[in-house]
Amino acid sequence: MAGAAGGWWAYRSLENNIHSANLDDRLGHTRPANTSPGSMNILVVGSDSRDGTDGEYGKGLETMQSDTLMVVHLPRNREWATVVSFPRDSWVQIPACDRGDGTESAPHKFKINESFAIGGSTGDVAGAAACTIKTLEHNTGLRIDHFMSVDFQGFKGMVNALGGIEICPEEPIRDDKAHLDLEAGCQTVKDEDALGYVRARYGISDDSDTGRIGRQQEFMRALVAKAKAKLTNPAALYDFLDSATASLTTDRDLAGIKPLYDLASTFQDIPRDRLTFLTVPNYPREADVPSDKANVVWQYPQARRLFTALADDEEVDKADLEAETANPLYASRVRVRVLNGTGTPGQAGEVAEELRAAGFTVVSVGNADQEAEATSVTHPAGLERQARVLASRLPGAGAEQDSDAAPGVVTLTIGAGYDGLR
Repeated sequence: MAGAAGGWWAYRSLENNIHSANLDDRLGHTRPANTSPGSMNILVVGSDSRDGTDGEYGKGLETMQSDTLMVVHLPRNREWATVVSFPRDSWVQIPACDRGDGTESAPHKFKINESFAIGGSTGDVAGAAACTIKTLEHNTGLRIDHFMSVDFQGFKGMVNALGGIEICPEEPIRDDKAHLDLEAGCQTVKDEDALGYVRARYGISDDSDTGRIGRQQEFMRALVAKAKAKLTNPAALYDFLDSATASLTTDRDLAGIKPLYDLASTFQDIPRDRLTFLTVPNYPREADVPSDKANVVWQYPQARRLFTALADDEEVDKADLEAETANPLYASRVRVRVLNGTGTPGQAGEVAEELRAAGFTVVSVGNADQEAEATSVTHPAGLERQARVLASRLPGAGAEQDSDAAPGVVTLTIGAGYDGLR
């Protein structure tokens, strides 16, 4: 009886730890279709919450911040999983979002993690998650089914409950902003060192966000492996779950011990070699916009192929993806002629400005010989790669070779159904 009472108390304690957020009316009615019923896409946000940090992190910030942004794809058969990291410096289109104070932000381009700050400007995690989901869905075409937000303190508690995680940096790490000072070589980190390691960006490697993502992914893989091996002890399991749930906010469907246990059990059954960590293919935006030395843009058509594969519930081979992205073709090297096939005056000029903002080189605008229902991309022989880069940014558009196409340029003919770049 005492054991049963203790078990019930532990269950209720963990259940009450979890915070839930209602997103039902916040995501709008123009969401991507679910093209693979039974699969699941989960948005995971590592939140720069200041709760419990005594102001040590993020000084000067007045809004909620997303420090880490991932989408976990679980297939219909639950035999593998893919975790995709999105650099927080990704330059993307952020749609209109409810700020939570009765006002709405205007659509604009900025770093992807600003979406969390816009939606969470009043401290509401639900609003922050909703704006982030809208931004991801708009830019990827993936439908997000669930979300989780984990803050600083919860992350440290999970690592500590496992006795720390071993890391093996090849060089010393000194990053004052992450409060980190580590020697080279293998060592077990926990508490502030664990948090600092996954947040460190400066004073290590190339100081890039993508470099930090690589370290985060290695750390998460090690954390999952150690959790599988260690969490057979009830006391260790409770400490781990207590830290995880106390720092966790989810959508309403995941806000409970049973759905979270079912999710954890799914990962327990996935072989380690079929848990794949990827980063959205990207390159410095400076290659397209020389004045921007701070952000990255996604690499096309490789990013589109990744999103399409996940939407179609297809497993992505990491080695193949990395080989495809080894030699990026910058948008600035795609010379585009824009033709208006909509019959609406000025449409070609508006689309040309949109293309220039995305880094493409627009060489001319004009009117098509006849109106077109669908948007299309055509190209002369030898410009297949350039045409695919452009076509992959246009939902539903393909690229076709045309023997009569203007030499040296890719031709974009705007159709009546044109819905902007993605």
